[in-house]
Amino acid sequence: MSDFEEDFMAEDGDEDFGFEFEDDNEDDDEPDVDLENKYYNAKGHKEDSPETALKEFRAVVDAEEEKGDWGFKALKQMVKLEFAMGDHKAALRDYKELLTYTRSAITRNYSEKSINSIIDNISTSQDMAFLEDFYAVTLKYLEESKNDRLWTKTNLKLAKLWLDRQEYSRLTKIIRQLHHSCQNDDGTDDQRKGTLLLEIFALEIQMYTETKDNKKLKAVYQQCLQVKSAIPHPRIMGIIRECGGKMHMSESEWEKAQTDFFEAFKSYDEAGSQQRIQCLKYLVLANMLMESQINPFDSQETKPYAGDKQIVPMTNLVNAFQRKEINEFERILRTNRSTIMDDPFIRTYIDNVLKNIRLQVLVKLLRPYTRIEISFISTQLNVAAAEVEELLVTLILDNRIAGKIDQINQRVELDQESTDLQYSAMDKWATNAQGLYRNVLAKVQG
Repeated sequence: MSDFEEDFMAEDGDEDFGFEFEDDNEDDDEPDVDLENKYYNAKGHKEDSPETALKEFRAVVDAEEEKGDWGFKALKQMVKLEFAMGDHKAALRDYKELLTYTRSAITRNYSEKSINSIIDNISTSQDMAFLEDFYAVTLKYLEESKNDRLWTKTNLKLAKLWLDRQEYSRLTKIIRQLHHSCQNDDGTDDQRKGTLLLEIFALEIQMYTETKDNKKLKAVYQQCLQVKSAIPHPRIMGIIRECGGKMHMSESEWEKAQTDFFEAFKSYDEAGSQQRIQCLKYLVLANMLMESQINPFDSQETKPYAGDKQIVPMTNLVNAFQRKEINEFERILRTNRSTIMDDPFIRTYIDNVLKNIRLQVLVKLLRPYTRIEISFISTQLNVAAAEVEELLVTLILDNRIAGKIDQINQRVELDQESTDLQYSAMDKWATNAQGLYRNVLAKVQG
């Protein structure tokens, strides 16, 4: 919001539409007109001569006999100007003076908007000591004036600031204070404050996701699911579900991860957040790790995004995965590094996906043979012989094929009869899994 818009809103909010047939106090209005002229003259110097503007804004404050709108507006301009000039000490001094006006000189609504505007402005500072002092002054004032609503909003802003800057010790302290404000006298969570609780948990769950503290992450995630009496912003639920999906991925629980990423995508989509695209990529990733043959873009929620320029490479990747075209799969990864591989989270799991598709291709490749050379498999999969042996060991240990590796002659000998039975069982299992997935998806969409 610009300075002009804030000034206009403040004036408009106090406008009196009553009729006055007589005015015997015209002289009383002259000081206000004079202050208004001085204020706008000072604003005219902000760009070309900020030092002059500061002096003239100070003159407005000093000229006001009683604390009022023009003095408050002048101080607000001074704080922002001093911050822009790097004079943090002066900005904090004048901000403390500005806060004294909020007790009686201006409306509560306008004071809250102004404090929020100033906080948003100074939050860009890299001076941690200054930020801490500024927020401390604000929070002390809000606590003394018993403005619980703005105290909470300001603490949430400060917590988000520390999260973005990875100041986790500072963040932990704020979260503890916020959580305490949501508890009953016996220390239990006040479920009437469920919406605020979820906002606090969302901050905490992001911190544990970034610090990879899965034990605490899991505990907070479970607490989130237990909050029932809340109507949170969909972005908050998107954050919680996305972090839950990442937690499940770290535990190789692909199906649970897919469910959470799908819920996160829907929440971000409802909130209009661009994070929905990233979450859709994670959904595709989990889908491939499940070795699902169901296309994640078949659902009515995801289908509209199948043609998005950031999603098209993932769509192609799924198609190549399901067709078991390993060379095409690897080509897509190579030619779309910025879209796929530049994401650290996707990069962490892409080797698992590659292993999955290689195992699937290998099973298909082995099917007609009772004996096959490892060098031939190596050529077909475009991987080293040592990696082929690792893949074969995985298939044998998982009972997906029956056979043994002849390391001396560098070949694989397969028990055809047993292997045929296993292929048949695997086909049946895949069919049942697809049916189950469709039923679950139908219930979720319903």
